[in-house]
Amino acid sequence: MRTIRLVFALVLLVAGIAPALADGADGVLGVWVTADGKARIEVTKQDDVYNGSIVWLKEPLYPADDKTAPGQHKVDRKNPDQALRSRPILGLPLIQGFKYGGDNVWSDGTIYDPDSGKLYSCKLKLMMDGSLRVRGYVGISLFGRTEIWTRPVPGSAPQQ
Repeated sequence: MRTIRLVFALVLLVAGIAPALADGADGVLGVWVTADGKARIEVTKQDDVYNGSIVWLKEPLYPADDKTAPGQHKVDRKNPDQALRSRPILGLPLIQGFKYGGDNVWSDGTIYDPDSGKLYSCKLKLMMDGSLRVRGYVGISLFGRTEIWTRPVPGSAPQQ
């Protein structure tokens, strides 16, 4: 009985410490699954700036009924810069320019929406449960949309 209590206390201790260990500027690094599960984003750091690119897509090819490129790899065709419309979605920079401000918050960055070709201001917040709150907005944070990204399940390989 004493061993069970000790194990239970250790589990609670580790569960309580794990989110705290993620605290800090590099807690956002790694791979994240978008809220809809259709993409994985890898967040990297260069100097003190955090950026993220699309590293996996659930559906990397246009569907057979697509009128312009059936069966072809998806490209950034909604980009307002015509010169960028042929760049692949896979590998596309999605979030850029984030700086760590403390308290598990990264700000001063942008998020690009390849579905619309629009760029938004963005804030990131690492939550206590280990998820990432991604808030894209126009002007002030009050006018925007929030998504919750999660870490991939360990050992799960993305299926293509």
